Amino acid sequence: MEIANLPIATSHRAKLLAAGYSSLAALSAASPPRLARDLSIGIQEAEDILKVAVDANKSKGVDGPSTSSVLKGAQNAWDMLSDEQSRKHINTGSADLNNILGGGIQCKEVTEIGGVPGIGKTQLGIQLAINVQIPVEYGGLGGKAVYIDTEGSFMVERAYQIAEGCISDILEYFPYCHDKAPSGQERLKPESFLADIYYFRICSYTEQIAVINYLEKFLEEHKNVRIVIIDSVTFHFRQDFDDMALRTRVLSGLSLKLMKLAKAYNLAVVLLNQVTTKFTEGSFQLTLALGDSWSHSCTNRLILYWNGNGRYAYLDKSPSLPVASAPYAVTVKGVRDAVNSNCKRVRVM
Repeated sequence: MEIANLPIATSHRAKLLAAGYSSLAALSAASPPRLARDLSIGIQEAEDILKVAVDANKSKGVDGPSTSSVLKGAQNAWDMLSDEQSRKHINTGSADLNNILGGGIQCKEVTEIGGVPGIGKTQLGIQLAINVQIPVEYGGLGGKAVYIDTEGSFMVERAYQIAEGCISDILEYFPYCHDKAPSGQERLKPESFLADIYYFRICSYTEQIAVINYLEKFLEEHKNVRIVIIDSVTFHFRQDFDDMALRTRVLSGLSLKLMKLAKAYNLAVVLLNQVTTKFTEGSFQLTLALGDSWSHSCTNRLILYWNGNGRYAYLDKSPSLPVASAPYAVTVKGVRDAVNSNCKRVRVM
């Protein structure tokens, strides 16, 4: 039984989800005083909710993760390496950007992309939502995309434009193949690309939590989704949250859920992030929002920045790739290589 199905008041279920209690295990581990504080309710109400949670666990025969379920997930290192080497990448639209990312945005991982306003975060997000749909016969994944928009920055007209650019490139690189391909010309239409982007408009942090908790069910029903993009993951949490400790705990729970979904459903999770100012060594510096604790919530971190009039991407964090920087451009067709671009291994920020 999920939190959303607990036989308690609807207002209490909403408060539980908003406070980051997304599973019965997390709820059962809370003490009555802590739960009362997190939900702003009385101790007696908290005890009643915990009793319902304990009864729900008992009815399922669940007291916690069993030894057999933990051992069932054991995997040797050779299998892990083979799995990593066989993983698919999603083309960013820029060869230089793909190079520093080891081939593109990797499935089964969470990638954070941050930068100042106007640098092209949303443009890159839309580009990935289009490129993930490139048919397999043209070197793509042939998948679908989920786009969770918290700021209202997703533009359908721009997505249509980028889809046209993607199709144009496919026809340029494969001039004789599209007639014979199984998907045929019917698949290579902007309308088909837009039809395979599932869009969620989010207007509050409670909606954001609810949608992320709903994703698992959605992905079960839509098996071919290969990327989930959240634009941006930080917006509502920066606006509406006063309790920083609670915010950290809620975001930590969401990031763990997204990591689990990425691995379980073989998809890429891309989190777009804003920047904020941080006072360090006597001066203010730009840094990605949500602080240092959030930086541990992703597998890879890509920072977009200006260098003069040129756009650059800096790979700040990766478990297997070196620190590197590469130029890119935002064109009418979407994200592409910068003119006269060469990959650079330089450190910025």
